[in-house]
Amino acid sequence: MKKILFKGCGTAISTPFNENGVNLEEFEKLIENQIQNKVDAIIVCGTTGEASTMTTEEKIETIKSAVRTSHGRIPIIAGTGGNNTKQVIEYSQEIEKLGVDGLLIVTPYYNKCTQNGLVEHYKEIAKNVSLPIILYSVPSRTGVNIDPKTCLELSKMENIVAIKEASGNLSQVAQIAHLCGENLHIYSGNDDQIVPILSLGGIGVISVLSNVMPEYTHNMVQNFLEGNTNVATQMQLDAIPLIKALFNEVNPIPIKAALNILGYNYGVPRLPLTQISKETEKVLKNELSQFNLL
Repeated sequence: MKKILFKGCGTAISTPFNENGVNLEEFEKLIENQIQNKVDAIIVCGTTGEASTMTTEEKIETIKSAVRTSHGRIPIIAGTGGNNTKQVIEYSQEIEKLGVDGLLIVTPYYNKCTQNGLVEHYKEIAKNVSLPIILYSVPSRTGVNIDPKTCLELSKMENIVAIKEASGNLSQVAQIAHLCGENLHIYSGNDDQIVPILSLGGIGVISVLSNVMPEYTHNMVQNFLEGNTNVATQMQLDAIPLIKALFNEVNPIPIKAALNILGYNYGVPRLPLTQISKETEKVLKNELSQFNLL
């Protein structure tokens, strides 16, 4: 069986910006809150963290901050994906030195490589880093899907240990689970599919929701893994309206707004992302209030 980086809820953590760059004080405050509220891992500088509009220096300082704040209490996993294989390798090697526990590597975007290209891309990265790798399939953003047979091929690499599955296709998730078994652990990449993916053998979620509901999201997964499937299912269903509100505009616009609503000084997204609309913000506030978060 492959190494398990974490079981349960990993937060795809948002990054706060101010006029000077990354607001590390607020970032560390949120990480501490996450740890105190049972989150099982932190995923830093991913999609929700707006890594695509951060400089390399900002990403390195943010990852250092996460490692320093966690101080070994929970795993820190860094997003290091890109669409230039050589650069991904060089950057991943640099990030390895910072003390992170694993790497989350999204499929190359824009290039739209073939499945064979995906295999060669990930194999080349895996051969040149020592940390465990989580594949990240999110075709709605990248234009590229990791097919189940490709997952099977990549699962043969010792340090490719898991996949964040955000295709939205549960039939595909089932096929990956069938083909790969314990050679490729599955994390839900969609908050509205946590329990369905757990039911297919998944071991957790990489979550946006847990930025604002860490203990709730952890408990949802924990209940399922402990056999309390009815409780977990009801928690999933109860959270659907809030999850929908958090994705009414493109992620991470709503989650950053939600953190600001809850009292964090998280600033606004960087262009080309914009501030949340008044209409969406109103819906979001209403759903947050339903969980007594306001």
